[in-house]
Amino acid sequence: MTNKFIMRVGESLVAGGPPGTAAEPEVVIGEMNGPFGTAFANLMGNQTKGHSKVLAIMNTDVMVRPATLMVSKVTVNKERYTNILMGTVQAAIANGVLDSVRAGDIPKEKANELGIIVSVWLNPSVATDDNLDHKILFDIHRKATAQSIQKAMNDEPNIDWLLENQDKIIHKYFQMGLDGKI
Repeated sequence: MTNKFIMRVGESLVAGGPPGTAAEPEVVIGEMNGPFGTAFANLMGNQTKGHSKVLAIMNTDVMVRPATLMVSKVTVNKERYTNILMGTVQAAIANGVLDSVRAGDIPKEKANELGIIVSVWLNPSVATDDNLDHKILFDIHRKATAQSIQKAMNDEPNIDWLLENQDKIIHKYFQMGLDGKI
């Protein structure tokens, strides 16, 4: 990684847990003293009903560094869903960010200069799952956040790999459509 960059983008999908616990964060990482910082501030100040933007926190009053803004991909309109998103998942994302610093994907010395925007997908079914395992949900979202940051900071997948594997990769839901399952 070079010392200066404008933005990096990454994503990850982590599944394998009980239904509804998969995580698919998309991240944008950038320097706060440039266009990314402007976008970060605009998102934070431009709240939209059902798509609130909140800082990732370890607990109330303990914000993670780099400053991380969560944006929901799903319209939030149920109290239980909100509590899970702004509780279990919010803490998982914050921990995933710190895991990325600990792993060296985000240089510790840049923690106050960078910001992260995480577009969060949380399956709406969690709002009705009385047996939801919050520990599994936390672990999956934490891992997916760290993976998406790692991929962003390392420009993964790289263009050579993509060109080499283009015809081998079939989108899961496209394949399900071909198979008549959706």
